[in-house]
Amino acid sequence: MVDVKGKWALVTGGARGIGALVAEFMAKRGANIIIQSRSLEHNKKMIDKLTPLGVECKSVACDLQNPDSVYAMLKEIDSFGVDVDFVFNNAAVQIAYRTNPFDTPVADFVDSFYINTIAPAFICYHFLPKMQKKGFGRIINTTSGIDKEPQQAGYSASKAALDKFTRDLGTLTEGTDVIISLTDPGWCRTDLGGPGAPNAPESAIPGVVVGAFVDDKKCGRLFPAGRFHNLGLEEAVKVAESMTRD
Repeated sequence: MVDVKGKWALVTGGARGIGALVAEFMAKRGANIIIQSRSLEHNKKMIDKLTPLGVECKSVACDLQNPDSVYAMLKEIDSFGVDVDFVFNNAAVQIAYRTNPFDTPVADFVDSFYINTIAPAFICYHFLPKMQKKGFGRIINTTSGIDKEPQQAGYSASKAALDKFTRDLGTLTEGTDVIISLTDPGWCRTDLGGPGAPNAPESAIPGVVVGAFVDDKKCGRLFPAGRFHNLGLEEAVKVAESMTRD
């Protein structure tokens, strides 16, 4: 199992919801954290919560819908002079439920793909070569189990595209110590999932972080959080490493 102490983790959408749980989980195990949200003010509460744990924390603001903003964020992270060992592409947007799918506007697809697919892809493109060069890294892209929901076509299509992208990208590092995985938190009561969701956000732990700790050089697997609910981290890693790409 990977020891994360002293390593750096970037968590997009890390100021709240599942992302905040990921950041806290990693920090409690000694990882230094870079939190992204749309504004530095959004990040402050989380930074204040993590710093007393004895880790270093940095904050970046980025509009993931804007490619120029993504590039600027990546340049800023490079300026920190630290190696990013873990990338949690957690941030996402779920556009409004369209009761009549035939009224779905183009913006549902455009906005969903920019945030849920394109931004994570270019974050991967930025950090993956650096991970390959140093011989270590973990990328965990957050997907969704949404299915047969034409009322949310933009969201579901963008997540399906992220799945395909992640599995394809993983073929570049298969068999190395740079591991690329997918995770699905399930439908949780977060700002994205809404108050009517059946699962507490905490139910996603440790499933949404287990991809950071696997150590078997296998890429492209999906780790559904529900599969790991109520497991300790070591047991969760053993279960994850027993899973196949299929």
